Amino acid sequence: MAITPELYGSSAPVLHVEGERMAALARDLLRLEVTEDTQGMKRLAMRFTAWGAGASGTDADWLHLDGQALDFGKRIEVSLGAAADARTVFNGRISALETEIREGIEPQLLVFAEDALMPLRWMQRCKTWEDSSDADIVRFLAGEHGLTPEIDADGPTHAVVQQWNQSDLAFLRERARLLQAELWVDGETLHFATRERRPAPEITLVNGNTRGGQAGNKLLMLNARADLAHQRSEVHVGGYDVSAREAIDESAAADVVRAEAGPGRLGAELLGQAFSSFKGHRLREVPLGSEAARSWARAELLRRARGFVRIQGQTNGSPDLVVGASLTLEGVGPMFGGGRYRVTQLVHSYDLTHGHRTAFQAERPNLELQ
Repeated sequence: MAITPELYGSSAPVLHVEGERMAALARDLLRLEVTEDTQGMKRLAMRFTAWGAGASGTDADWLHLDGQALDFGKRIEVSLGAAADARTVFNGRISALETEIREGIEPQLLVFAEDALMPLRWMQRCKTWEDSSDADIVRFLAGEHGLTPEIDADGPTHAVVQQWNQSDLAFLRERARLLQAELWVDGETLHFATRERRPAPEITLVNGNTRGGQAGNKLLMLNARADLAHQRSEVHVGGYDVSAREAIDESAAADVVRAEAGPGRLGAELLGQAFSSFKGHRLREVPLGSEAARSWARAELLRRARGFVRIQGQTNGSPDLVVGASLTLEGVGPMFGGGRYRVTQLVHSYDLTHGHRTAFQAERPNLELQ
């Protein structure tokens, strides 16, 4: 009988601190989690045993608490997957250290790290941009933090945009939300792109089987739900154009999402067929021109439509699975099977009981079942 890779491959993480592989840290690792979503900032949480054999290998002693290997600001990289398929799933700097001491168990050390968006969360400012697009704003803030901007999102030029006592990260997340763009860093590059333009590796996940010997393609759990609660047939954004002295009322309908949805039934269309047509009105933000109102209406319609079908799942360790990936599901039934799911949240975890697991959330705007 042929031996498959999942029977003998190791799922243990490989840890590098300041570029140096740290075997002792990997030896004492109890649990690891890497978390990310479409709003940007990847986070790492690790738990180590902090008591064991000292440098001599004879006497029990405190471990990893001397600030040598693990200290504030040190760069840490985490790779997951079998040697041939290993991928770097985190690259960032240590921002918090914690010791946990409880009766009956050995002391433990918790280490927390964040990616290159961390300084944007610290920097808080008041600033006004005039005659600037969202791309202009992203370029400025990326430069302020020594990052290279990579922008692929259309949007209007605004007469005035104010950052009012917000962190740079919160402000960029707000600009991204208004366009339904996604924010992330890769190394020292700050990305700001709408979903249809974000690089999307294609991955097939199978219920009860694997494909091509790749154990990480096996679904261990899946919950899928199609819900009309937040669907709208149209979305309107209103405001007032001071220069033209006239009201603004721009709208978007279900046709704006059809291109990315493919064949099947859209939630916005099913709402009208099963119940009635309902319009949504966006009032929290007030656009100063029709161009901004059209962009925001389209983005709000997309946000609602994309959340029609949502899934939560877990695989037995998929290092290639990233936020933004395009998923195809097999063996989950005709209603929720098929492709065009986009991953919106992701957690890579490792512990001594289950090894590597990947939990994810994804969504799509349609049911492929006709």
